[in-house]
Amino acid sequence: MSSQTDLAENFEAERGRLLAIATRVLGSASSAEDVVQEAWVRLARQDPATIENLAAWLTTVVGRLSIDVLRSRAAKGETSFEAQFRDPVVTADVVSTDGDPESHAIDSEALGLALLTVLGSLRPDERLAFVLHDVFGVPFAEIGVIIDKSVDAAKMAASRARRKVRDAARPTGSHRRQRLVVDAFLAAARDGDFEALLEVLHPDLVWEVRSPRGVTVRRGRAELVRAVVRGSELGFTARQVVVDGRPGVLAFAPTGRPVGLMTCTVEHRRMTAITAVADRATLGRMELPDLA
Repeated sequence: MSSQTDLAENFEAERGRLLAIATRVLGSASSAEDVVQEAWVRLARQDPATIENLAAWLTTVVGRLSIDVLRSRAAKGETSFEAQFRDPVVTADVVSTDGDPESHAIDSEALGLALLTVLGSLRPDERLAFVLHDVFGVPFAEIGVIIDKSVDAAKMAASRARRKVRDAARPTGSHRRQRLVVDAFLAAARDGDFEALLEVLHPDLVWEVRSPRGVTVRRGRAELVRAVVRGSELGFTARQVVVDGRPGVLAFAPTGRPVGLMTCTVEHRRMTAITAVADRATLGRMELPDLA
Protein backbone atom coordinates (compact mmCIF):
# COMPACT_ATOMS: atom_id res chain seq x y z
CA MET A 1 0.00 0.00 0.00
CA SER A 2 1.46 3.33 -1.01
CA SER A 3 -0.82 5.75 0.84
CA GLN A 4 -3.78 6.18 3.16
CA THR A 5 -5.89 7.03 0.09
CA ASP A 6 -5.04 3.68 -1.48
CA LEU A 7 -5.81 2.03 1.84
CA ALA A 8 -9.28 3.60 2.00
CA GLU A 9 -10.10 2.68 -1.59
CA ASN A 10 -9.01 -0.91 -1.10
CA PHE A 11 -10.93 -1.16 2.15
CA GLU A 12 -14.12 -0.03 0.41
CA ALA A 13 -13.55 -2.74 -2.19
CA GLU A 14 -13.45 -5.31 0.62
CA ARG A 15 -16.32 -3.88 2.69
CA GLY A 16 -19.10 -5.97 1.13
CA ARG A 17 -17.26 -9.23 1.70
CA LEU A 18 -16.38 -8.27 5.27
CA LEU A 19 -19.98 -7.34 6.05
CA ALA A 20 -21.16 -10.66 4.63
CA ILE A 21 -18.72 -12.59 6.83
CA ALA A 22 -19.56 -10.67 9.99
CA THR A 23 -23.31 -10.86 9.37
CA ARG A 24 -23.26 -14.61 8.91
CA VAL A 25 -21.07 -15.14 11.95
CA LEU A 26 -22.99 -12.78 14.23
CA GLY A 27 -26.51 -13.05 12.81
CA SER A 28 -26.94 -9.30 13.13
CA ALA A 29 -26.54 -6.62 10.48
CA SER A 30 -25.96 -3.86 13.03
CA SER A 31 -23.33 -5.88 14.91
CA ALA A 32 -21.64 -6.65 11.60
CA GLU A 33 -21.56 -2.94 10.71
CA ASP A 34 -19.96 -2.17 14.08
CA VAL A 35 -17.31 -4.85 13.57
CA VAL A 36 -16.44 -3.71 10.05
CA GLN A 37 -16.28 -0.07 11.19
CA GLU A 38 -13.90 -1.04 13.98
CA ALA A 39 -11.79 -2.92 11.42
CA TRP A 40 -11.52 0.31 9.42
CA VAL A 41 -10.49 2.26 12.53
CA ARG A 42 -7.72 -0.23 13.18
CA LEU A 43 -6.66 -0.21 9.54
CA ALA A 44 -6.49 3.59 9.49
CA ARG A 45 -4.01 3.44 12.38
CA GLN A 46 -1.87 0.87 10.59
CA ASP A 47 1.22 1.64 8.54
CA PRO A 48 0.23 0.57 5.00
CA ALA A 49 3.76 -0.67 4.34
CA THR A 50 3.36 -3.37 7.00
CA ILE A 51 0.39 -5.02 5.25
CA GLU A 52 1.32 -7.58 2.60
CA ASN A 53 -2.17 -8.93 1.91
CA LEU A 54 -4.97 -6.51 2.77
CA ALA A 55 -7.82 -8.98 2.20
CA ALA A 56 -6.26 -11.54 4.54
CA TRP A 57 -5.40 -8.86 7.11
CA LEU A 58 -8.97 -7.57 7.15
CA THR A 59 -10.44 -11.07 7.32
CA THR A 60 -8.27 -11.75 10.35
CA VAL A 61 -9.31 -8.53 12.10
CA VAL A 62 -13.02 -8.99 11.36
CA GLY A 63 -12.83 -12.64 12.42
CA ARG A 64 -11.18 -11.85 15.73
CA LEU A 65 -13.54 -8.96 16.44
CA SER A 66 -16.50 -11.25 15.70
CA ILE A 67 -15.17 -13.82 18.15
CA ASP A 68 -14.90 -11.08 20.78
CA VAL A 69 -18.56 -10.14 20.17
CA LEU A 70 -19.69 -13.78 20.45
CA ARG A 71 -17.74 -14.27 23.68
CA SER A 72 -19.18 -11.07 25.11
CA ARG A 73 -22.71 -12.23 24.28
CA ALA A 74 -22.07 -15.60 25.92
CA ALA A 75 -20.72 -13.94 29.05
CA LYS A 76 -23.84 -11.74 29.27
CA GLY A 77 -26.27 -14.48 28.28
CA GLU A 78 -27.43 -12.43 25.27
CA THR A 79 -28.73 -13.47 21.87
CA SER A 80 -28.97 -11.37 18.75
CA PHE A 81 -32.38 -9.68 18.47
CA GLU A 82 -31.98 -9.29 14.71
CA ALA A 83 -31.11 -12.97 14.32
CA GLN A 84 -34.54 -13.83 15.68
CA PHE A 85 -36.51 -11.44 13.45
CA ARG A 86 -34.38 -11.18 10.31
CA ASP A 87 -35.47 -12.13 6.81
CA PRO A 88 -34.79 -15.77 5.97
CA VAL A 89 -31.66 -16.77 4.08
CA VAL A 90 -32.60 -18.42 0.79
CA THR A 91 -30.24 -20.48 -1.38
CA ALA A 92 -30.61 -22.72 -4.41
CA ASP A 93 -31.19 -26.36 -3.56
CA VAL A 94 -28.00 -27.96 -4.86
CA VAL A 95 -27.57 -31.73 -5.09
CA SER A 96 -24.00 -32.91 -4.71
CA THR A 97 -22.68 -35.43 -7.22
CA ASP A 98 -19.36 -36.19 -5.55
CA GLY A 99 -20.69 -38.93 -3.30
CA ASP A 100 -19.63 -37.16 -0.11
CA PRO A 101 -22.63 -36.89 2.25
CA GLU A 102 -20.95 -34.19 4.31
CA SER A 103 -20.19 -32.12 1.23
CA HIS A 104 -23.79 -32.57 0.08
CA ALA A 105 -25.14 -31.22 3.35
CA ILE A 106 -22.96 -28.14 3.15
CA ASP A 107 -23.46 -27.58 -0.59
CA SER A 108 -27.21 -27.28 -0.18
CA GLU A 109 -27.53 -25.81 3.29
CA ALA A 110 -24.42 -23.98 4.43
CA LEU A 111 -25.40 -20.40 3.61
CA GLY A 112 -28.77 -20.63 5.29
CA LEU A 113 -27.52 -22.65 8.21
CA ALA A 114 -24.77 -20.16 8.91
CA LEU A 115 -27.42 -17.83 10.32
CA LEU A 116 -29.59 -20.35 12.11
CA THR A 117 -30.15 -19.97 15.80
CA VAL A 118 -28.51 -23.37 16.31
CA LEU A 119 -25.13 -21.74 15.73
CA GLY A 120 -25.62 -20.03 19.06
CA SER A 121 -24.83 -23.39 20.67
CA LEU A 122 -21.40 -23.53 19.04
CA ARG A 123 -18.21 -22.23 20.54
CA PRO A 124 -17.04 -18.98 18.90
CA ASP A 125 -14.04 -20.67 17.23
CA GLU A 126 -16.26 -23.44 15.81
CA ARG A 127 -18.78 -20.94 14.50
CA LEU A 128 -16.16 -18.75 12.85
CA ALA A 129 -14.26 -21.71 11.36
CA PHE A 130 -17.46 -23.14 9.90
CA VAL A 131 -18.61 -19.87 8.32
CA LEU A 132 -15.20 -18.85 6.99
CA HIS A 133 -14.40 -22.22 5.43
CA ASP A 134 -17.74 -23.71 4.40
CA VAL A 135 -19.43 -20.50 3.29
CA PHE A 136 -16.57 -18.24 2.16
CA GLY A 137 -13.87 -20.77 1.26
CA VAL A 138 -11.15 -19.31 3.48
CA PRO A 139 -8.24 -21.80 3.75
CA PHE A 140 -7.72 -23.51 7.09
CA ALA A 141 -4.18 -22.12 7.25
CA GLU A 142 -5.65 -18.60 7.45
CA ILE A 143 -8.44 -19.67 9.80
CA GLY A 144 -5.91 -21.18 12.18
CA VAL A 145 -4.16 -17.82 12.46
CA ILE A 146 -7.44 -16.02 13.11
CA ILE A 147 -8.60 -18.35 15.90
CA ASP A 148 -5.05 -18.86 17.21
CA LYS A 149 -5.00 -22.61 16.59
CA SER A 150 -3.10 -25.04 14.38
CA VAL A 151 -4.38 -25.92 10.92
CA ASP A 152 -5.52 -29.34 12.16
CA ALA A 153 -7.31 -27.79 15.13
CA ALA A 154 -9.06 -25.33 12.80
CA LYS A 155 -10.21 -28.24 10.61
CA MET A 156 -11.53 -30.05 13.67
CA ALA A 157 -13.40 -26.95 14.86
CA ALA A 158 -15.12 -26.60 11.48
CA SER A 159 -15.90 -30.32 11.35
CA ARG A 160 -17.47 -30.28 14.81
CA ALA A 161 -19.59 -27.27 13.84
CA ARG A 162 -20.60 -28.92 10.56
CA ARG A 163 -21.83 -32.04 12.35
CA LYS A 164 -23.78 -30.08 14.96
CA VAL A 165 -25.38 -27.83 12.34
CA ARG A 166 -26.30 -30.73 10.07
CA ASP A 167 -27.76 -32.81 12.89
CA ALA A 168 -29.76 -29.92 14.35
CA ALA A 169 -31.17 -29.00 10.95
CA ARG A 170 -32.64 -32.45 10.29
CA PRO A 171 -34.97 -33.28 13.16
CA THR A 172 -37.59 -35.06 11.02
CA GLY A 173 -35.38 -36.89 8.52
CA SER A 174 -32.67 -36.22 6.00
CA HIS A 175 -32.75 -33.29 3.65
CA ARG A 176 -32.91 -35.74 0.74
CA ARG A 177 -36.12 -37.39 1.99
CA GLN A 178 -37.69 -34.01 2.67
CA ARG A 179 -36.62 -32.85 -0.76
CA LEU A 180 -38.45 -35.75 -2.41
CA VAL A 181 -41.69 -34.66 -0.74
CA VAL A 182 -41.28 -31.09 -2.01
CA ASP A 183 -40.40 -32.46 -5.46
CA ALA A 184 -43.67 -34.40 -5.47
CA PHE A 185 -45.56 -31.27 -4.42
CA LEU A 186 -44.00 -29.24 -7.26
CA ALA A 187 -44.69 -31.96 -9.84
CA ALA A 188 -48.34 -32.14 -8.80
CA ALA A 189 -48.58 -28.33 -8.93
CA ARG A 190 -47.09 -28.21 -12.44
CA ASP A 191 -49.54 -30.86 -13.64
CA GLY A 192 -52.50 -29.28 -11.89
CA ASP A 193 -53.07 -32.67 -10.26
CA PHE A 194 -55.56 -31.98 -7.47
CA GLU A 195 -55.50 -35.52 -6.08
CA ALA A 196 -51.71 -35.73 -6.03
CA LEU A 197 -51.53 -32.44 -4.14
CA LEU A 198 -53.97 -33.75 -1.54
CA GLU A 199 -51.81 -36.84 -1.13
CA VAL A 200 -48.60 -34.93 -0.33
CA LEU A 201 -50.28 -32.45 2.06
CA HIS A 202 -51.32 -33.46 5.59
CA PRO A 203 -55.08 -33.09 6.21
CA ASP A 204 -54.36 -30.79 9.18
CA LEU A 205 -51.79 -28.71 7.34
CA VAL A 206 -51.13 -25.30 8.93
CA TRP A 207 -50.72 -22.62 6.24
CA GLU A 208 -49.40 -19.26 7.45
CA VAL A 209 -49.26 -16.41 4.93
CA ARG A 210 -47.45 -13.13 5.50
CA SER A 211 -48.71 -10.45 3.11
CA PRO A 212 -49.06 -6.63 3.08
CA ARG A 213 -52.44 -7.13 4.79
CA GLY A 214 -50.81 -8.91 7.73
CA VAL A 215 -50.50 -12.53 8.81
CA THR A 216 -53.24 -15.07 8.20
CA VAL A 217 -53.23 -18.67 9.43
CA ARG A 218 -55.40 -21.37 7.91
CA ARG A 219 -55.73 -25.04 8.81
CA GLY A 220 -56.43 -27.71 6.23
CA ARG A 221 -55.22 -28.30 2.70
CA ALA A 222 -58.13 -27.58 0.37
CA GLU A 223 -57.64 -23.81 0.12
CA LEU A 224 -53.88 -24.16 -0.48
CA VAL A 225 -54.52 -26.73 -3.20
CA ARG A 226 -56.95 -24.38 -4.93
CA ALA A 227 -54.42 -21.54 -4.74
CA VAL A 228 -51.65 -23.72 -6.18
CA VAL A 229 -53.82 -24.95 -9.07
CA ARG A 230 -54.95 -21.39 -9.78
CA GLY A 231 -51.32 -20.20 -9.86
CA SER A 232 -50.41 -22.94 -12.30
CA GLU A 233 -53.27 -21.91 -14.59
CA LEU A 234 -51.99 -18.31 -14.50
CA GLY A 235 -48.56 -19.41 -15.67
CA PHE A 236 -46.73 -19.16 -12.35
CA THR A 237 -43.66 -21.36 -11.97
CA ALA A 238 -41.88 -22.64 -8.86
CA ARG A 239 -38.42 -23.91 -7.93
CA GLN A 240 -37.22 -25.73 -4.87
CA VAL A 241 -34.88 -23.78 -2.57
CA VAL A 242 -33.35 -24.04 0.89
CA VAL A 243 -34.74 -21.56 3.44
CA ASP A 244 -32.60 -21.31 6.58
CA GLY A 245 -31.56 -24.91 6.02
CA ARG A 246 -35.12 -26.19 5.51
CA PRO A 247 -36.86 -27.24 2.27
CA GLY A 248 -38.71 -24.44 0.56
CA VAL A 249 -40.30 -23.24 -2.66
CA LEU A 250 -39.77 -19.96 -4.53
CA ALA A 251 -42.60 -19.01 -6.91
CA PHE A 252 -42.33 -16.69 -9.91
CA ALA A 253 -44.82 -14.77 -12.04
CA PRO A 254 -44.63 -15.27 -15.83
CA THR A 255 -42.46 -12.13 -15.95
CA GLY A 256 -39.87 -13.81 -13.73
CA ARG A 257 -40.66 -11.65 -10.69
CA PRO A 258 -40.65 -13.55 -7.37
CA VAL A 259 -44.19 -13.63 -5.97
CA GLY A 260 -43.98 -16.08 -3.08
CA LEU A 261 -41.57 -17.88 -0.80
CA MET A 262 -42.67 -20.97 1.12
CA THR A 263 -40.84 -22.67 3.97
CA CYS A 264 -42.03 -26.26 4.32
CA THR A 265 -42.16 -28.52 7.35
CA VAL A 266 -42.06 -32.18 6.29
CA GLU A 267 -42.98 -34.98 8.66
CA HIS A 268 -43.68 -38.61 7.83
CA ARG A 269 -43.51 -37.96 4.07
CA ARG A 270 -46.12 -35.20 4.12
CA MET A 271 -46.07 -31.43 4.47
CA THR A 272 -47.53 -30.55 7.85
CA ALA A 273 -46.88 -26.79 7.86
CA ILE A 274 -46.06 -24.08 5.35
CA THR A 275 -45.02 -20.51 6.08
CA ALA A 276 -45.41 -18.30 3.02
CA VAL A 277 -44.15 -14.78 2.32
CA ALA A 278 -46.31 -13.04 -0.29
CA ASP A 279 -45.20 -9.46 0.29
CA ARG A 280 -43.57 -7.85 -2.74
CA ALA A 281 -41.59 -5.39 -0.59
CA THR A 282 -40.24 -8.14 1.65
CA LEU A 283 -39.31 -10.35 -1.30
CA GLY A 284 -37.73 -7.38 -3.03
CA ARG A 285 -35.24 -6.73 -0.25
CA MET A 286 -34.26 -10.39 0.16
CA GLU A 287 -31.19 -11.89 -1.49
CA LEU A 288 -32.93 -14.55 -3.60
CA PRO A 289 -31.24 -17.01 -5.99
CA ASP A 290 -31.78 -16.29 -9.69
CA LEU A 291 -33.82 -19.36 -10.65
CA ALA A 292 -36.57 -17.91 -12.83
